[in-house]
Amino acid sequence: MSEALQKASLSSVTLAPAALSEITSILSKHAVKRVFLVVDPVASAASGADTVLADALNHCEVTPFSKFQLNPKLEDVQRGIALFRDNDPEMVIALGGGTAIDLAKMIGTLAVQSNDARAIVLGHNQIQCDGPPLVAVPTTAGTGSEATHFAVVYVDGDKYSLADPTLLPDYALVDPLLTHSLPARITAATGLDAFCQAIESLWAVGATEESCEYATQAALLSIGHLVSSVQNPTPESRMAMCQASHLAGKAIDISKTTASHALSYPLTSLHGLPHGIAVALTLAPMLGFNSEVTAPDCVDPRGVDYVRRRISTIVDLLGATDVPSACKKIRSILSDTGCPASLVEAGITHPSQWEQIIRGVNAERMSNNPRRTTSDSLLRLLSESNDDQ
Repeated sequence: MSEALQKASLSSVTLAPAALSEITSILSKHAVKRVFLVVDPVASAASGADTVLADALNHCEVTPFSKFQLNPKLEDVQRGIALFRDNDPEMVIALGGGTAIDLAKMIGTLAVQSNDARAIVLGHNQIQCDGPPLVAVPTTAGTGSEATHFAVVYVDGDKYSLADPTLLPDYALVDPLLTHSLPARITAATGLDAFCQAIESLWAVGATEESCEYATQAALLSIGHLVSSVQNPTPESRMAMCQASHLAGKAIDISKTTASHALSYPLTSLHGLPHGIAVALTLAPMLGFNSEVTAPDCVDPRGVDYVRRRISTIVDLLGATDVPSACKKIRSILSDTGCPASLVEAGITHPSQWEQIIRGVNAERMSNNPRRTTSDSLLRLLSESNDDQ
């Protein structure tokens, strides 16, 4: 078992209504007096977490860090590190969406390294030691960041993924009550992220039997509850999507993501699309592309037949009879959650825009896709996806 998975097995997860109340016992267990709180203030207030946190942290010296941009930037990480070092906290608490949790992971870990944060993010130096305990409290049901040992950060407009076992939170408090106030648009975008993570994890080159079990459960929960959580949310659908998000996070913590996630980053940075929607826009085209894998372009060492079986599993999970109907099902999920179902519906219609997207893809994530991609094949995929509407 890898070091990352060893730590994953030691992390404490509470997934239940009112899970946030566990924060008091965690603070007591570690005899914490000084807390570094990475918090999305809007999410904290809207979710009702403010009251619980105020009571739990009443006897602690709290250093709040809340002025950061959506999608983690290196500049925010560096500001957080400086604030962290000035206050020497004993524990880090992250409350918010994926941005808050990823920032907390990086700040808490990178602040205690002797090497420069930028150099570590760019891969010039390594993380040498663990930071203080980290408690991750997601207020959205989508990223699964509380279950992964990596964090996303943008440096000079380019996206990097920092991966290390030390980044895995020590505690994850997944409280569906914190998602009840989410508007439909955020519920859709974050839920689509969980759904796409599950599907991509199933066909990923890095997939294992364990990751496929997590991904299968996450996919079934997403397919069964995502649309209802957007259109007519209930406590049951909110709980199901929190479960889906956490399981999808556990799946990609092992398998990592693939081509649709790679394509999503320039879609977000260039066109302002929310991450989950950006990923989902190419999921159906990529399903079709991967289903046509051949021996010469198969990247997965387990071979073409294995990849095709994984694709068949995805088709079955979607309740479809073949790949075209499975693609149609994916697009219907997008439409039913009020999101664009294609690049043309998102206003991305010109070949020059597609070429710009391809130039901005994450090569590492592309290498985890079961079928080899090229600039030409991606350009055909993006153009043909609009013809399918």
